[in-house]
Amino acid sequence: MKVEVQQLDPCKRQLVVEAPESEVAAAWEAAYGRVQKEARLPGFRRGKVPRSLVRAHFAGEVRRAVAEQLIPDVYRRALDETRLSPVEDPEVQNLQLEEGQPLRFTAVVEIKPPITLGEYRGVRLKHTPAPVTDADVEAALQSLAERHATLVTVSRPARVGDHVVVDYTIAPEGLEPRIEQGYAFEVGGGRVLPEMDEAVMGLSAGDERRLTVRFPSEHPREDLRGKAGELSLRVVEVKEKELPALDDEFARALGPEGPQTIGELRELVRKDLQAQRERQNRRALEEAVVDAVLARHDFPIPETLVQRDVAHRIGRMQASLSRQGVDPAKLDWDYAKLAGDLRPAAERAVRWALLQEAVAEREELTVTDADVEAEIARIAQESGRAPQAVRGVLQRGGDLDHLRLSLREAKVLALLIENAQIDAQS
Repeated sequence: MKVEVQQLDPCKRQLVVEAPESEVAAAWEAAYGRVQKEARLPGFRRGKVPRSLVRAHFAGEVRRAVAEQLIPDVYRRALDETRLSPVEDPEVQNLQLEEGQPLRFTAVVEIKPPITLGEYRGVRLKHTPAPVTDADVEAALQSLAERHATLVTVSRPARVGDHVVVDYTIAPEGLEPRIEQGYAFEVGGGRVLPEMDEAVMGLSAGDERRLTVRFPSEHPREDLRGKAGELSLRVVEVKEKELPALDDEFARALGPEGPQTIGELRELVRKDLQAQRERQNRRALEEAVVDAVLARHDFPIPETLVQRDVAHRIGRMQASLSRQGVDPAKLDWDYAKLAGDLRPAAERAVRWALLQEAVAEREELTVTDADVEAEIARIAQESGRAPQAVRGVLQRGGDLDHLRLSLREAKVLALLIENAQIDAQS
């Protein structure tokens, strides 16, 4: 077998492959045998059609059988011979596959770039952990009280933060009016058109208002984007939030197993905030060290990996919408713009994945089976499930390899942070 390799760019290679006629002839012979066993023609039982008639009537099927068997095998051996590890399936060009002739084709593939490691130990970066303040604790307690607030009907005019119930009719230009009764929303909450939010401010129950609105250019419905419309509404009810007092009674109301005094609740909230802040500080430190190391390494990246990362990000966005009850298929996606917006983050993610792989290889950082089992046990403990159940979920979802990569990344980050020169931000 002959294989010629040409570098098209730092991440792309072209393989010109030729398999000898003897090997191709054997593949044709085997394909004829397989097709002949299943061939049917009038006057012949299955498997009894003569070879000459198989050649005449089933030439296309025989050629496809040869291609499906021979090309992948020859391609794999070409990769072994050239020691290339493509990141994608090949783009096969200039295929020459005829009986009695050698097999020839060109395969264009993308590969990971060679990375020359520079400075990654001892990089200097700025990072100051953010503390948990008394104000943070009080804000968290206030948020907790908000979640347990009750809505009380009031007779005064509506203001920001109130909840209103309205009947309204909206008539977009050139479209049928939409009528809603008993529609509730929080004033200033951003759930409705800005003009509608402003319109209800200062209105009491029974008050009415008419106004012109304009739908935003990014409205989910394409037929409404940028259009004007006439809105008429009537306020049915105004409700305000009534917050519970932050006292011992409130603390006990959260559950019999929880804190019994407001002081205990405050300390529990502080502890939870500190745990959250530690995770946030760690992520910020990791991002800072990744940026510092990437800034010292310039290398090309395969376009295929970037596009794959962009596709994964879009997929996660669509899955998130589905979990919220929104059908992504019904939205008018501008995929070109979305891909362009996501590309910088995707490029950074690909560069970091390739660089951390190179660092892990240099430092001989490996993920053992014991590491995997320990992480599964940790996930099981946090989720209250059995380790076998967690492993089963990971296996069924094909996520065990992803878990190994995450553990390797954690080891690389730990090494980089341990050796970094960290300056506090001014």
